Amino acid sequence: MRDLKDIPGPKILHAVTVKGKGYKPAEEGSPTVWHAPGLFNKETGEIIKVAPKSPQPPKYQDVFGHTIVELAEKNPKVVGVTPAMPTGCSLNIMMKAMPERAFDVGIAEQHAVTFAAGLAAEGMKPVAAIYSTFLQRAYDQVVHDVALQNLNVVFCLDRGGLAGADGPTHHGAFDLAYFRCIPNMVVSAPMNEEELRNLMYTAQLPDQGPFSIRYPRGQGVMTEWKTPLKEIKVGTGRKLRNGTDVAVLSIGHIGNIAAQGIDALEAEGYSVAHYDIRFVKPLDELLLHEVFGKFDQVVTIEDGCVQGGMGSAVLEFMADHGYQAQVRRLGIPDRFIEHGSQPELYTECGFDDQAVIATVRELVAEKKSKGAKASA
Repeated sequence: MRDLKDIPGPKILHAVTVKGKGYKPAEEGSPTVWHAPGLFNKETGEIIKVAPKSPQPPKYQDVFGHTIVELAEKNPKVVGVTPAMPTGCSLNIMMKAMPERAFDVGIAEQHAVTFAAGLAAEGMKPVAAIYSTFLQRAYDQVVHDVALQNLNVVFCLDRGGLAGADGPTHHGAFDLAYFRCIPNMVVSAPMNEEELRNLMYTAQLPDQGPFSIRYPRGQGVMTEWKTPLKEIKVGTGRKLRNGTDVAVLSIGHIGNIAAQGIDALEAEGYSVAHYDIRFVKPLDELLLHEVFGKFDQVVTIEDGCVQGGMGSAVLEFMADHGYQAQVRRLGIPDRFIEHGSQPELYTECGFDDQAVIATVRELVAEKKSKGAKASA
């Protein structure tokens, strides 16, 4: 290190490191396994796995991994790209099944995006599997190399939303906001495994342009998840439940947690409509005209930043079309969120099922209070 100070010109210091130095099981074990081993016996190094008592829904990343292989088997133009996250994103499934069509470019997100753009320019259907937080490093490439040329690169963003114990560096808080302002981009989020599969199928169809699909870390909600692949019309949402008091608008997996709150509210006698927005861009304007034509109290909920996210898009639509309504936005607040389990962080940030319950109660109570004052 001292010698480097006196050597003129550019220098390279190449340090050979040992994964888990000082802990023998990690030193001698698989670097991939010991990157995030979970619970383990510190004396023996044995990794502790608790077998579930009943069938569990798969992780979203594994649904992605199996589905991209299924798509690639049917469409010879589909290829996979990842920047050093084949295991984390489950692109390793495709790498094993068809190694000549899956590429790990190393820790180089900018190159991954530009490489995918080059493949798309030559008629391929590249699917870039990247953690939401890591794609921030390649924002310039998304704008200039993909969106500007309107190339059909599919961005499958894992760890969209609060990533749990990986902490503030890994939370995918910003992708809905930072993608929806880019021209030509389609910005979507599936509520469950079936929706993920259908969005992936839709994204690789002809003439789709840049297409983003974001999903969270962890399990989905369907044990029978291998559903037939169907096209989803871009820019369409879904009405999941009728109601008359308040409309709840959700996007992505967090809609399942919102639904739990709505179930509890219905048991209390509230009537709550639930809409799955599904696309932040383009928005389903027919659906939003229905919402603001029927409701003057609306709740939006997203596992993403409230500044510039889905709730902001809904407010913009409301203002642009002259509607007036009381809108409450639930999502990640304007601060960096620390470590914790996903349920703990949803509660801390105020967008779990209890937050939905409390917000709807407050809105209905406020409306009754205003009505009582007006009649008096």
